[in-house]
Amino acid sequence: MSQNSPMSPNGLSGVNLRGAVDLSALKNRAAAPAPGASANASPYAVDVNEASFQEFVQLSQQVPVVAAMGSGRSQQSANVTAMLEKVVNEFGGQLALGRIDVDSSPQIAQAFGVTAVPTVVALIKGQPVPMFEGELPEEQVKEFFNELLKVAASNGVTGNLGGAQDPAAVPEPQLPPLHQAARDAIEAGDLETAQSSYEKVLAEKPNDSDAKIGLAQVQLMRRTAGIDVVAAEELRTRAASDQDDLEAALAVADLDATGGHVEDALARLVKFIATHFGPEREPARIRLLELYDVVGISDPRVSASRQALARALF
Repeated sequence: MSQNSPMSPNGLSGVNLRGAVDLSALKNRAAAPAPGASANASPYAVDVNEASFQEFVQLSQQVPVVAAMGSGRSQQSANVTAMLEKVVNEFGGQLALGRIDVDSSPQIAQAFGVTAVPTVVALIKGQPVPMFEGELPEEQVKEFFNELLKVAASNGVTGNLGGAQDPAAVPEPQLPPLHQAARDAIEAGDLETAQSSYEKVLAEKPNDSDAKIGLAQVQLMRRTAGIDVVAAEELRTRAASDQDDLEAALAVADLDATGGHVEDALARLVKFIATHFGPEREPARIRLLELYDVVGISDPRVSASRQALARALF
């Protein structure tokens, strides 16, 4: 899920991210916990800040990385981080965890549009994948991570930082030719060709769920590519000042989804649909269904949104 370039969510490229974070413990699976971690922390976890973020993002070319953004002033942040360390450790090197203190690294938080802590966002090949805010049950987080590994595998990210393979994880699938072509195009940064490949699959097999999800993900990446902090703020201002601005509503929903604010993204579009009855309603409905595919149809946030959509439509 990349344009073959370092991740710069919402303009993070403007931050000086050159610096050093010692990722050797991750890459070599050293027995000692990561610096700053608790005694029981995962060896696949490191503390990340604005100076070291870029190198951590580069690791997402090898394995999915999970950015846990919290605050030392928040007990809930500490609870979530401890749980994530435990779960990541159980995946035996298939995932890496970065602990980010938003108080000392505000530009990272701003880039992801973080408005509350804890917020958890995953990255695959430098591109954000929506996760969650607040606390979730451990079993639900494991389900999220298993789905994350499926997405990673479909995009060629199948590395391991060392250790035993998690038996619950899904191995890399053998992809049909057009699926493989889409994945190769994503790796080459050619999102247009990737989209075309998935569209060809769906033309032949309209019920191919993997192609449908892949297409929705690629389309979301294409829509949000190049939107920097200034442009994002302008879109949010437009959406707030003009409730009839369809373009702004769609764009802000995309930004919320990529930043991990899934409930906000879905609720925004449901509200737009509920308050508009002209031709602008259908594009909003279509975009909402696309985001359902990106988030995952089994996600409880999607189930809740579907119920709200039904009430809005009927």
